Amino acid sequence: MKVLEIEPGGRYVDGTLGRAGHARGMIERGAKVLGIDRDDEAVTEVKALGLAELEVVKGNHGDLAEIARSHGWTEVDGVLLDLGVSSPQLDEAERGFSFMREGPLDMRMDRDKGPTAADLVNGLDASELAAILKELGEEPRSRQIAGAIVKARARGRIETTLRLAEIVERAVGGRRGAHHPATRTFQALRMKVNDELGELERALTGALELLKPGGRLAVITFESLSDRTVKSFFAAHAGREVSLQAGGSRWEGMLPKVKAVTRKAIKAAEEETGTNPRARSAKLRAVEKEKV
Repeated sequence: MKVLEIEPGGRYVDGTLGRAGHARGMIERGAKVLGIDRDDEAVTEVKALGLAELEVVKGNHGDLAEIARSHGWTEVDGVLLDLGVSSPQLDEAERGFSFMREGPLDMRMDRDKGPTAADLVNGLDASELAAILKELGEEPRSRQIAGAIVKARARGRIETTLRLAEIVERAVGGRRGAHHPATRTFQALRMKVNDELGELERALTGALELLKPGGRLAVITFESLSDRTVKSFFAAHAGREVSLQAGGSRWEGMLPKVKAVTRKAIKAAEEETGTNPRARSAKLRAVEKEKV
């Protein structure tokens, strides 16, 4: 709320609405909010709240600019993106996001669209699986895990979260360190199923288009790939002054131009992580669209 500088009467887009925690924070400060989410359950629950200052739309945050304009939101004071899987999605075993609970290997944020994680695990060859695990999960043992998956599915289709987690754990020799061995595998499959990096890139571009001069874009990430994408995007639009041989300087960068609101990523304080452990990996970055 602080980095967005919520103003009474301001218009804001929450591109990843979830259960409307952030949106309600904006409304409490006098704002009007357009909330977008691709999860049917989230949309249904939030609509049932009947918040007068919140307009709820089902859709992908990658399409936020088009969605906003089609609903009469042609220019806004701020945009928020709170990326990754939500706590309710993690906690509901039937959604298939967690390797800690038995459930179908689904992982779709929008269960009306696209292949499931089970479709990928059972349909791709070892090299394709390894590429996904390496690129989206940054998994150093991607080939080893992919080979184990292909071998295991020859004995029967892999349909559940716990079976996949067990296959990965056996492939890498059991648990080592604080994280479950399947953490990177589940992250990679989730990001592939939901095209998370593609949606993020489209959302960042659309958000800057939609912002009025002086408007702010704030993004919360939970893993390194998304954070690097946001950091690089912000840096490209912040640009830099390049010295000229003839004297003086020239700004170089991508338009529209922005300035940093946060010099470094803001992380959750110890007090917050104590009550909300899932906030440990969260990073908040924000920029302000420059006035022309």
